[in-house]
Amino acid sequence: MGASSQTLAIAGGQPLLRRSDYGNWPVITNDDRRLVNAVLDSGIVAGGTAPQAAALEREWAAYIGTKYCLTTVSGTSALHMALAAAGVGPGDEVITSAFTFLASASCALHQNAIPVFVDIDPRTYCMDPAKLEAAINERTKVIIPVHIQGLPADMDAIMAIARKHKLFVIEDACQAHGAEYKGRKVGSIGPIGTFSLNNTKNLCGGEGGLFNTDDEALLQKGTLIRCFGDEVDEVSHRRVYNASILGYMYRNQELPAALARAQLMHLDENNAVRIANANTLTRELGKIPGVIPPYCPPDYKHVYWMYNIRFDPKAAGVDCPTRRFRIAVEKALYREGLLIGQWQTLPVPAQDLFQSRLGYGSSHYPWAVNEAKGIRYDYNPDQFPVAQALCDSYTIVYGIHPPNGQALMEKIVAAFQKVWARLDEAIAHADDAIYPGADGKLLGTG
Repeated sequence: MGASSQTLAIAGGQPLLRRSDYGNWPVITNDDRRLVNAVLDSGIVAGGTAPQAAALEREWAAYIGTKYCLTTVSGTSALHMALAAAGVGPGDEVITSAFTFLASASCALHQNAIPVFVDIDPRTYCMDPAKLEAAINERTKVIIPVHIQGLPADMDAIMAIARKHKLFVIEDACQAHGAEYKGRKVGSIGPIGTFSLNNTKNLCGGEGGLFNTDDEALLQKGTLIRCFGDEVDEVSHRRVYNASILGYMYRNQELPAALARAQLMHLDENNAVRIANANTLTRELGKIPGVIPPYCPPDYKHVYWMYNIRFDPKAAGVDCPTRRFRIAVEKALYREGLLIGQWQTLPVPAQDLFQSRLGYGSSHYPWAVNEAKGIRYDYNPDQFPVAQALCDSYTIVYGIHPPNGQALMEKIVAAFQKVWARLDEAIAHADDAIYPGADGKLLGTG
């Protein structure tokens, strides 16, 4: 009896996959052990100019094609450093995408600036350049395009608009290590590029971040911001413990820097596995009515930090609201053993932080800076219909990362085929108390 004719696991049948079918991320090699042990043997475990951090800066800058790189404690801190280096301050507005991780927007709040959102392109899920200019005004200082889930944003269009309005661009490439836009690696196109080394990312350091630029002045400003704003004596090269600007403690440490260096040695081969796995799923799942695989423009390189699919009940021949249909098939697939579930569940401007605008000390700061001038901010989710429609209809198929390969992809496809053969049965269980998602160990978390 074929998988497609079996009773669904959610209705009492046997699941097609087991947790043991999945390999966990990151893949640890002898290079990781060698470089991590080198830190322990050296006795140097921290420092902004320590050997592993300095080497990672050189190697990452060379890899993406920028002159300079600074390691940081996180992608979030890299974004904040970038805004501070760009001179963003109270009342300035920072434009970013409505579908992203919170840090793409909250980094602006840390500079007492105000996030403004732009809806997304319906095919790429990145910021829609056609909607960007409408968000620009005299208070706009920076645009933060997000290379979402491994796919580059349309940088030519965004950079052209930025030049027209004399705006600074910070690339949020935290999810896109090795992704390419028309032959250029993301993070090297705008004045500053930022990356995360979080354990789940294509380039894993456990935690950490990267700040890339070609501009020596931005490098120097970033260096000050990263270490309390402290000056360094030009002759002795020692800190003088005299803060010349407001800075933070955003230095990385040697153990995560060493792990990231070793992971960088295998980044291209690991990305190739992700791409091959994604291509298999796209080819096979795209044959199933009502399943919409991710789109990648022909001159882009998508590195698939996540594999995002959408569902269309009408195309599947089902009379069911989109959100309910997505929930039903998510639960049915999860019961078949797939590690599947949503990442972001709503557009960022729909989150409580932006609905309440309760910032520092439960006040309305930084919004109050401009509200005192009669300016009002409206984060009504209805302004971002494409991002909202995506959140209603999408899910993440986990497990495309190494060491997983084609055997797992075939089982994933078979599970989709099985559920699609019994969609009415799946929809009947839409209200079951089932909570899809991946367990933490799959992506290196506790």
